[in-house]
Amino acid sequence: MLEPIDELNAAASLSRLGPDAMSIDSFYTRSNFEVPDIDLNSWRLIVTGKVATAMSLSMSDLRSFGEHTDLVTLECAGNGRILMDPIPAGAPWGLGAVSVAEFTGTPLAGVLRAAGFPEDVVEFVFTGLDQGKVEPEGEISYAFSLDAPTALSDGPLLVWQMNGEALTAEHGAPLRLLVPGNYGMSSVKWLSSITAVDQPFSGHFRMKYRYLGDSAASETEPVERMRVRSLVVSPADGDEVGESLGIRGIAWSGSGRIESVAVRVDDGVWIDAELGEPLGRSAPTPWALRVALQSGHHNIQTRASDSGGNVQPLESIWNRNGYGNNVAHSVSVHVPG
Repeated sequence: MLEPIDELNAAASLSRLGPDAMSIDSFYTRSNFEVPDIDLNSWRLIVTGKVATAMSLSMSDLRSFGEHTDLVTLECAGNGRILMDPIPAGAPWGLGAVSVAEFTGTPLAGVLRAAGFPEDVVEFVFTGLDQGKVEPEGEISYAFSLDAPTALSDGPLLVWQMNGEALTAEHGAPLRLLVPGNYGMSSVKWLSSITAVDQPFSGHFRMKYRYLGDSAASETEPVERMRVRSLVVSPADGDEVGESLGIRGIAWSGSGRIESVAVRVDDGVWIDAELGEPLGRSAPTPWALRVALQSGHHNIQTRASDSGGNVQPLESIWNRNGYGNNVAHSVSVHVPG
């Protein structure tokens, strides 16, 4: 069900995307390092740093904080990288580095408040058990940070279930962070520790995920919120279709609700699609439109806009690491003569 991208990563099929949860075995996988071998019996989550009370939490301890379930759109920041010209280095993602699932865990904010921390704490650093070599540091663990307002908001979860089942190894078992609205690098898998700090975190991946050389962003702007995007789910690129064609897809954004999805055929006018209601605050917005086509080859293009005033660009906006490429999606179809 998944398309291998390289030895660590695999893409979801666009045909599997919809407004609700997709099966775990069709959900894209993304890792920077090998999946770690974890002793689930001895595993603990350590909460440390500038906290009033350091904690070592078992899974049972975490569950005592209560649980919440959210339907979430999760997207890799490199989704669409190979649509840039020239193609930047990195995992060669087409458009399959996005998926939708139902995640269950305890709200992060409750755990942080239970530990307590002074007002000068500016970020929380989340470290996983996966390790590997990077330049120039050498051997490191994957770690990423959230600023204090984001960490204490009502979105982030400490997740142990996916679609009602225990997390699988490739998706971060036994525990992962999940940050709805952010690109996937924030949602640290195989979570082992949370550290409160009074200075911005400058770890390898926190500094790597920047919009370097991006004409639409500052060099210092971190890669965080998912840029607005819509995808055509049906028809698929290259399909043979009838003269009356139903087009459907999904749209999402980390910066606000989806306000509109517009579709055009070839060089025609943009037509607003009909929007459905998302099934949750972090779920994608479904959309649909029916068009009449003549025989021949046609290009179908879609672009979304959100309540923050963001609109998908018609051309890729290049940056050195290939992040956040939310160029309008196009598929080609053929109507037999």
